Amino acid sequence: MSASTADPTTAPIAETVASLMPRAKAELAELVAFQSVADPAQFPPSECEAAAAWVADALRAEGFRDVAVLDTPDGSQSVYGYLPGPAGAPTVLLYAHYDVQPPLDLAGWVTPPFELTEREDGRWYGRGAADCKGGVIMHLLALRALKVNGGIPVGVKVIVEGSEEQGTGGLERYAEEHPELLAADAIVIGDAGNFRAGLPTVTASLRGMTMLRVQVDTLEGNLHSGLFGGAAPDALAALIRVLDSLRAEDGSTTVDGLAADGRWEGLRYPEEDFRKDAKVLDGVDLIGHDAVGDRLWARPAVTVMGIDCPPVVGATPSVHASARAQISLRVPPGQDAAEATKLLAAHVEAHTPWGARVSVEQVGQGQPFRADTTSPAYSSMAQALRAAYPGEEMQAVGMGGSIPLCNTLAALYPEAEILLIGLSEPEAQIHAVNESVSPEELERMSVAEAHFLVNYAHSKRV
Repeated sequence: MSASTADPTTAPIAETVASLMPRAKAELAELVAFQSVADPAQFPPSECEAAAAWVADALRAEGFRDVAVLDTPDGSQSVYGYLPGPAGAPTVLLYAHYDVQPPLDLAGWVTPPFELTEREDGRWYGRGAADCKGGVIMHLLALRALKVNGGIPVGVKVIVEGSEEQGTGGLERYAEEHPELLAADAIVIGDAGNFRAGLPTVTASLRGMTMLRVQVDTLEGNLHSGLFGGAAPDALAALIRVLDSLRAEDGSTTVDGLAADGRWEGLRYPEEDFRKDAKVLDGVDLIGHDAVGDRLWARPAVTVMGIDCPPVVGATPSVHASARAQISLRVPPGQDAAEATKLLAAHVEAHTPWGARVSVEQVGQGQPFRADTTSPAYSSMAQALRAAYPGEEMQAVGMGGSIPLCNTLAALYPEAEILLIGLSEPEAQIHAVNESVSPEELERMSVAEAHFLVNYAHSKRV
């Protein structure tokens, strides 16, 4: 059967993907082994460079042309490749990223974070297994399944980013400087996930994000609290006041001038399900008010990512001269991340007590995103997910996380149809200790992506 006439209802795509799963596991283990945290203060850049080289080699092995490791303006590397399709076929861009979050508390990992490990529950554990090295493997599986079942019916571009987790914008700026590079008819962002394992889901919206580092200074140096405490202004106490001002009594985010009353009109997220997914301790209340979907997908949310202050072990009786924190603010669709950044910085300055000196540094920003779910690509994906998940219909949800590249691509290619799928369902615990991927989800989402490419090619011919 030729690439131009492949039929997703008869081609044994699912069987082919199933036969490729042992290879997929081995390759994911190789990728997870790279400690590719895109922060040289935490891990050597050579780990990211090695991961980029692995991805480039994988694309070359699949016959991609013009494979290149791109040096982007933030100092990271992204990997690009192009595989031409049949004459007149549309082009689809497949996206993932190889950089990962730091492993956090090593003692909290049951198995080593950079060693892919299958546990008794059947899941594969390791940092990046779902977010988003598993997405790289998902793309490879889909393409390999098509190659042996009639061929790949579309032109394919692949871009694998190297600093998505840092939010430093390297690939966005590179794309803006080379606008022809990632041009495509449809774009599949493989960095989202199903609402629940086994429930096929596309992500229709993303919150944007801004990150600020805040430093408070009050003294020339630390002072003995017995001699000066009670009158000397403590910088750490001042910082705590600032951070507390960012939340109302119920825990909801309060940034002066920033609207926080949005509503989510899509799939409902029962509170009891959220408590289970988030592993909230018994007796501890959720923060905020109104529906969980409102809080997660339609409203801003502030998080204190870290504080620089003395640890408890070894602490001295001192009044602190300086303290620093990093703050993340998630920005819902309909709000501008740049304006939210200004409001957050102004709020911090206005709520700093005692005339303390405060400085604010922006370290990352990305705009929110809302997809057009009425496009032909979404019809093709709905059909593909139906094939991969028999008896289930595609659901559309929001995602509280941010993928800054989405808005860059939407601005560069306004006619392109953008879809967000992936492997990050709740049990994956992305960004937390013991991140994992369900091999069943990896298998089914790879089947779905392969069917989508066939369906989309057909839709553009009709």
